[in-house]
Amino acid sequence: MTIAGLGQCSLDYLAVVDSYPAIDTKKEVIEWHEQGGGPVATALVTLARLGLSCRFSGVIGDDPAGEKIRQSLVREGIDLKGVVQRRKRASQIAFIVIEEGTGKRTIFWRRPEGSPLSEEEIRYDFLREADFLLIDGLMKEASIAAAEKARSLHIPVMLDAGRMRPGMLEVAQLSDYVVASEEFAKDLDLACSAEALQRERHRLGVRVLTVTLGERGSITVTDGLSLELPAFPVRIVDTTGAGDVFHGGFIYGLLQKWHLHETVTFASAVAAMKCSAIGGRTGIPDLEEVRQFLQERGSDIPI
Repeated sequence: MTIAGLGQCSLDYLAVVDSYPAIDTKKEVIEWHEQGGGPVATALVTLARLGLSCRFSGVIGDDPAGEKIRQSLVREGIDLKGVVQRRKRASQIAFIVIEEGTGKRTIFWRRPEGSPLSEEEIRYDFLREADFLLIDGLMKEASIAAAEKARSLHIPVMLDAGRMRPGMLEVAQLSDYVVASEEFAKDLDLACSAEALQRERHRLGVRVLTVTLGERGSITVTDGLSLELPAFPVRIVDTTGAGDVFHGGFIYGLLQKWHLHETVTFASAVAAMKCSAIGGRTGIPDLEEVRQFLQERGSDIPI
């Protein structure tokens, strides 16, 4: 199975501190890490570690950060033929401050200096024989073009809706699955209840709508079904990338044709396991590790 992803990739600089500093003060860093990041890119890393074939389309610069982003994905075996490099432009970077003990983080990020991916720059073979498309809507023109092409080829589309951006609702209406953050729901002034989400799902015309709620779990709605599932209780070291990893686990479950309850449970497990390590990718498990995690918690998902 092959998953195509179009969206953000980043180089993340992560600093662990004992508490978040006040303005105009100094704070010693306990740990310092550097690794690849970005919502779609990290979701694809998740799927690659679970054993699936992935290809990525996005934008990097020709700076050292761009090369580190590229290498972080090459090491995971992800096809990067769809990545466009902008000359004399800086890549997307993020500085992430993580509070020791709670794992909560604050993200400062800079968009790539190069122009967004255009419709014309999407490789003609990007969706060839793909089984799924994941987009984040950041590059509006390319996201809409890819989603429309996928629909014409009967390829399911998932939108990672992190925040409301121009064109995001248009992209959502071209998607089969919308998995959104609580911040996105707030941007829509949407109550995080099954009833409110069902109304929004019908308005958008999507098959499944999920809102992730961090340590409070998630709410998922589809025709005739509402699921409110808690998060797995784990020792949280860092929540960076947990939502991105959840998207990867969700797509994996859908491709296995599991019941929606099993799919969301699996996605929750993978995201919880990620939170055991610093950064969005260090703690992403492989399939055997997820199987063991779920078995220890009495799950009977047929992995």
